[in-house]
Amino acid sequence: MKLSIIIVSYNVKHYVEQCLISIFASLKEGGIEGEVFVVDNDSPDNTVGYIAQRFPTSIYPSLRIIANARNVGFGRANNQAVRRSQGEYILFLNPDTLITERTLADMIQFADQHPDMGGLGVHMINADGAFAKESRRALPTPWVSFCKMTGLSTLMPKSRTFGRYYMQYLPKDEPCEIEIISGACMMCRKEALDEVGSFDEQFFMYGEDIDLSYRLLLGGYHNYYYPTPILHYKGESTKKNSYRYVHTFYEAMLIFYRKHWASSSLLFSLPIHIAIFGRALLALLSNQLKATMQFFNMGHHKSPDLYHYDPSAPDAATLADIAERNGIDLTEGHKPTPDRSVDAVIFNTGETSFYDMLQHIAENPRHDYALGTFNPHTGVLIACHQSYS
Repeated sequence: MKLSIIIVSYNVKHYVEQCLISIFASLKEGGIEGEVFVVDNDSPDNTVGYIAQRFPTSIYPSLRIIANARNVGFGRANNQAVRRSQGEYILFLNPDTLITERTLADMIQFADQHPDMGGLGVHMINADGAFAKESRRALPTPWVSFCKMTGLSTLMPKSRTFGRYYMQYLPKDEPCEIEIISGACMMCRKEALDEVGSFDEQFFMYGEDIDLSYRLLLGGYHNYYYPTPILHYKGESTKKNSYRYVHTFYEAMLIFYRKHWASSSLLFSLPIHIAIFGRALLALLSNQLKATMQFFNMGHHKSPDLYHYDPSAPDAATLADIAERNGIDLTEGHKPTPDRSVDAVIFNTGETSFYDMLQHIAENPRHDYALGTFNPHTGVLIACHQSYS
């Protein structure tokens, strides 16, 4: 078998569904023999039952669902599927991603042409069409981390000395060697994982992709970036301003430093602990401020979100019904107008290919609206980091 794809899910069933639809389209278009694992970490939204109903084994025999009785974390859940995988390559894919019909064939072709490849990342696009900087990252050595934490990498992003964290001095439209691959979309050679090991399970969430990328390099393999596009909603199931997120993320960084740079741990553990406390405090203050503003603005509701759509398109009535039930206004026309902005441009996935959708949003990046999708077969609208049905 050529490819095993692993998705770890938690409480984002509609995103998992959309991701799977794009995966099966890409497998079919590329003529790829593959298997797909969904490892669910005890989602309260009944992801397991929902996905089993939407993708019956009689039609999707290559889909395997692993239902955990508790949330075991990202790395451990992935490893459950790795142990059962049979593919020459293993693709770790976040549920809040959408790949194109060409993605899997592009990645496999590049991997086949580079036998020294341990890991491969891709050109990730944010929902607003902007290039996701985490598509290419450098090893967070003490110096690189210092530049990131002090803001030097932001001030001089193109510098090979100060801006290595996101490697923005590299061209986005050309393949290149990188050091760290994002776990949102990370293809690994199975024999490389057999040699260096899969995810380190002491990382509950965050940091495990950095650790695995580094171990692949230590094992003599090379990590690459290939500019085939995918969409990444960037942590849909994670509240990035929460105390738990901040604490978990920086604790993961501490684990990484202790594991690989123990001699430097005394020098860097103090500022990292300070960063944990400071960011967590800011998150708590931010949450409290938002709660206070909501309290004083009770009765002053924000205008309904405006979604752009074509009223002459098939299934427009279904979309309009979903919008009405969820308090969403739909603007008409083919382009947002300066006098009336929209939050999302909706594409009908029954009529437009995933590749064309991503090409459109990538070629027309705008920070005032994002890409949205409507699947007429499932009756699900995904837009602005929310799903509606």
